[in-house]
Amino acid sequence: MPLFAIPFPAIDPVVISIGPLAIRWYALAYIVGLLGGWFYAKRLAAKAALWTPLPQPKPIDIDDLIVWAALGVVLGGRTGYVLFYNLSAYLAEPLEIFAIWHGGMSFHGGLIGATLAIILFARRRGLNALSVLDLASVVAPIGLFFGRIANFINGELWGRPAPDFPYAVIFPHAGPLPRHPSQLYEAFGEGLILFVIMAVAVNRFGFRRPGLLSGLFVVGYALARIVCEFFREPDAQLGFLFGSAFQFLGGGITMGMVLSLPLALLGLGLMWAAARGKTKASA
Repeated sequence: MPLFAIPFPAIDPVVISIGPLAIRWYALAYIVGLLGGWFYAKRLAAKAALWTPLPQPKPIDIDDLIVWAALGVVLGGRTGYVLFYNLSAYLAEPLEIFAIWHGGMSFHGGLIGATLAIILFARRRGLNALSVLDLASVVAPIGLFFGRIANFINGELWGRPAPDFPYAVIFPHAGPLPRHPSQLYEAFGEGLILFVIMAVAVNRFGFRRPGLLSGLFVVGYALARIVCEFFREPDAQLGFLFGSAFQFLGGGITMGMVLSLPLALLGLGLMWAAARGKTKASA
């Protein structure tokens, strides 16, 4: 074993199994993230001062919103992974597209799916679509945090080799080299830090400037993801997209960086429009 390495903790990816039924940490992370987001969203929706003069969601709206958002995340996340990360393999084995228990979800695809689902939901309920997206953006880091922790427990999406890093981890399916625990970096950046930023922002601005919090969330996520990509091993089937030209960046440009850059620009544009009051009439 290399001098600088921490053995991977022996955590069974299956929490509990009853006969053929197995509950995995990954599924449990989704459940805890959704329940945590639902609880926090209910509390925020109940504070009239955060919404005036916009229509305030009712408690039943939040109950239904979680279902819509969850479907959008799963469908969009799977579709995004198929299109962005492994299209040729799924074209060769189309039935594998539906085998989500084998893994393979894209945050960027999940974001698009959840956004579309939330917009449709808001229109059906007569709510301001951007303000509902703002609400979802404030609670989203909860799910991101638990999702990245589950990635670590599963020993997937590991980091780049780091033989001289004192807290490097030898992952069981990543060979003998110690690597950055990049899943924990993402849990900290995309989850914990972003959650605190969003909590401060919602208490300061409320939902009175539709789109402001949504823009802040996507900018914050994009920046955190780009930083973490410098420590995360790129997907094996893609590698570094522009590796030879960007060696000074520690290996090159990855798909995660490419997808996050336009996301950051979109978020900045949304924040600018919201700050100038151009989004208040949108529904």
